[in-house]
Amino acid sequence: MQIRAFRPDDTEAVVALWEEVGLTRPWNDPRKDIARKLEVQPELFVVAVDDDRILGTVMAGYDGHRGWMNYLAAGPDARGTGIGRALVEHVEHALEARGCPKVNLQVRSSNTAVVAFYEHLGYTVDDTVDLGKRLIPDVEPGTVEQ
Repeated sequence: MQIRAFRPDDTEAVVALWEEVGLTRPWNDPRKDIARKLEVQPELFVVAVDDDRILGTVMAGYDGHRGWMNYLAAGPDARGTGIGRALVEHVEHALEARGCPKVNLQVRSSNTAVVAFYEHLGYTVDDTVDLGKRLIPDVEPGTVEQ
């Protein structure tokens, strides 16, 4: 297994993985998310591969104050093999090298297994409220509930 930067020809395999593990939502177009990421710190979008087969992904960024991780995924057949941990450690090191003092991420509160995974890696639940505002819709307004 190797971790490398995402390549545009990985798109369909990455989207398929995200769909398989339930990361996609009707109001977020994953291909648009990928295209946006490739415009900003593309080196922080990495994949875990074995013989060119995508086993996992993580998309990270740093805004000068906090780092963020999104789209961490490991395929069902790759879970428990250390791929998730390796991807997290990879972006943690990349963020720390940029002077990033803290990394944040979001997990749906109902996803207790993923919360436990991150807690095992030293993450804690912050006492915050998550707010969001869509500036650019990926789908026509009113076609899906967000």
